[in-house]
Amino acid sequence: MTMAPEAPLTATDILARAQALAPELRERSAEIERARRLPDDVVAKLRATGVYRMGFSRAWGGPELSSLQQLEVIEALSYGDASAGWCAEIGSHTGLFAPYLAGPVAREMFPSLDVITTGMLFPVGRAERVPGGYRLSGRWTFGSGITHCDWVISGAFIYRDGQPDPSPDGRDPHDSRLFMVRAADVSVLDNWDTTGMLGTGSCDYTITDVFVPEEHTLSFDTVLDHNGPHTQPDTFMRYMPGVPLGVARAALDHVRELATTKRYPNGDAWADNRRVQTIIAECEADYIATRHGVRGTLLRLEEVLGDNGTLDDLSRDERAALPLSRLHAFRTARSIVTRLYDLLQTASIHRASPMDRWLRDTTTMCQHLFAQERILQSGGAHLLGGTPDFRLCLGIVK
Repeated sequence: MTMAPEAPLTATDILARAQALAPELRERSAEIERARRLPDDVVAKLRATGVYRMGFSRAWGGPELSSLQQLEVIEALSYGDASAGWCAEIGSHTGLFAPYLAGPVAREMFPSLDVITTGMLFPVGRAERVPGGYRLSGRWTFGSGITHCDWVISGAFIYRDGQPDPSPDGRDPHDSRLFMVRAADVSVLDNWDTTGMLGTGSCDYTITDVFVPEEHTLSFDTVLDHNGPHTQPDTFMRYMPGVPLGVARAALDHVRELATTKRYPNGDAWADNRRVQTIIAECEADYIATRHGVRGTLLRLEEVLGDNGTLDDLSRDERAALPLSRLHAFRTARSIVTRLYDLLQTASIHRASPMDRWLRDTTTMCQHLFAQERILQSGGAHLLGGTPDFRLCLGIVK
């Protein structure tokens, strides 16, 4: 594993480096898509931006970016390429997982702040309790960035002597945890061939009878290192909207630039066409409102956390707004790109057009759980005092 040189980076540094890399990512989008993964040199350049260290606290020597600052970095990278932005977002969770591990253990596991972690958190694997830890086996899907990561985190149900092991408090009849495994112990299945987001390399992967020490496992309801602000269970979800927002901004800028020079066959300027003006304005209005919605929820959250509060100190409306604004960002980005794609008509349909890729990318990313009805149900249930189907999207783990 080749690491970028350790250096004290600030939020401003990381954002500036991400913005500087975006044009190259745009130029290489077709290459990234053909490869169905991020090329090694692109991964190295992402490491050099500092994106993978964003979540590490100052106690670790990290930059300790806020969720809002992390969102801006992912927006900048996704403005260049959606797959690169997605992999950067997923891979930068290492510093967010660290507080759930014992300090000395985490520092041994993560000798650099630029370590990349990816994997599937839902418990679909099987972990048999053995002395000192577990024997982990299973097959997981959607391992975004699995082709270039250093650690793989995977959810699994726990068994003892072949039987389901209940949680210690008896709440769950079948306990589960998250397991950290070195990438070398994981087998990647080359089956990522999709409509869009092809460059993420989100292949299935398998782990077969790998011993995982107890100290390399974690649960979001148990924080072991409180030296940092990112110790809420929903932290890793907060800046994912940076991907669709970055793509929507890229599509809007692309079409607006075209409109300044494009003319109809009769010589009329696009910029003077009422339909073009109206569609651009509608898309800008949706983008502005959606982005402000995401940022507003994060600003309010940071205000509460800055006063030593927790997610429980948010009002019911404020807490539900976190997952709902994220979902809205995905769906609105897809809507914006679709309308702009239609506006350009046949100019959009060629593979050489970035609109083609943005349409496929936003369509594919909207199939992610965070853009699905389960999030709406959970947000609505929380607003009404009901039972959310997916409690974790609200930061609820108990």
